[in-house]
Order: sequence, then C-alpha cells, then structure tokens
Amino acid sequence: MKIALGADHAGAELKNQLLETVRALGHEAIDFGGDGTDLKDDYPEYAEKVGEAIRAGEAERGILVCGSGVGVSVAANKIPGVRAAICHDTYSAHQGVEHDDMNVLVLGARVIGLNLAPELVRAFLGANFSGEERHVRRLDKVRQIEARYAK
Repeated sequence: MKIALGADHAGAELKNQLLETVRALGHEAIDFGGDGTDLKDDYPEYAEKVGEAIRAGEAERGILVCGSGVGVSVAANKIPGVRAAICHDTYSAHQGVEHDDMNVLVLGARVIGLNLAPELVRAFLGANFSGEERHVRRLDKVRQIEARYAK
C-alpha cells in the first residue's frame, strides 16, 4: 500500500520514526513533510496534504502526527472522503479500519511513547474493512452526512 505521512513541528520526530516502520512493513511511504525545524509548521497544512493524497488516490491510507492528535484530526476530517481518528491503543487502530473504514491514523506525539506508535501503525496497516452489511450501512450513512454538508 501507499501510505501518506505528515506532521507538524510537534509530531515530526515521531513521523520520521514511523516512515521507517511503514517501509519495514513493506509499504511505500510518501513523506509530506514537517521536519520539526520550523515552529510555524502548523498541522492544518499537513492534514490537507495527506488528505488530498488520499482523496486523489495517490495514497490508500495516511498517518498524521501532531502534539495531541486533536488538531490534525479535526483538520483532516474536513476533507471529503477522509475518515481520520486518533488512536492511542491497538484495538482502536485496527477496529477503526475494520468497522468504520478509517483511512487516516492520527497520533499525538506528546501523548504516546515511541514504543507504542509502531504497534499502532502495524495494527492500522494490518487491518481491512470487514465489508459486513452493518458496517457498510453505517459507512453509507456517514457518506450521506458528508454529502449533505459538502454543498
């Protein structure tokens, strides 16, 4: 899979570690930046870059990192077709994909440790949407909400 990654100044160090994790798992990592050297590297621009890559089909999934994960999650979910969620446990990281077709994993670099983050990425990238009728039905309802407000 092609995985788009991005981070603001607070998440850059963790993002750089996760680039290696993604590659070690056999995926292609696309780095949309945030190297941590500029405190004006704000999360909205990286959320948009990663979200647009998913929307355009350049990447199948994304990983975004900021200090808490909250800001970048809020910003990413403004992009139609992006289903981003903060996950700080492995259950949510895989269940979000399996039940909700989550396509962007959001992490808070100041919230989780450097040892947990790769586990979350493995759970996220190892999961697949179930396609079960109840999950498809719910996803369709989410898409209907998105369509109503996209006007």
